[in-house]
Amino acid sequence: MYAIVKAGGRQEKVAVGDTITLDRLAAAAGDTVELTALLLVDDAQVTTGDALDGVKVTAEVVSHSRGPKIDILRYKNKTGYRRRQGHRQELSTVRVTGINKGK
Repeated sequence: MYAIVKAGGRQEKVAVGDTITLDRLAAAAGDTVELTALLLVDDAQVTTGDALDGVKVTAEVVSHSRGPKIDILRYKNKTGYRRRQGHRQELSTVRVTGINKGK
């Protein structure tokens, strides 16, 4: 059984025991969070739409970290314009602990 969940503006395919990296969650390490299920596949049975009201995907926050450094360089020829900027995305690592079908 696996589920497609929405987290951080993206969709992830998860099963029980999977570890995934998401955008930073407002939860401390060790806390339990609930992810929004968009689709549930249990063998040959696929559940979507309003039937997902009772489905709960729970995950435990393992750790918080930062992603790789991204260098942003802008340059315009013959004008002396140069701009350098960097970015590191705040990330959370979560482990899926359960998928409850509800009804």
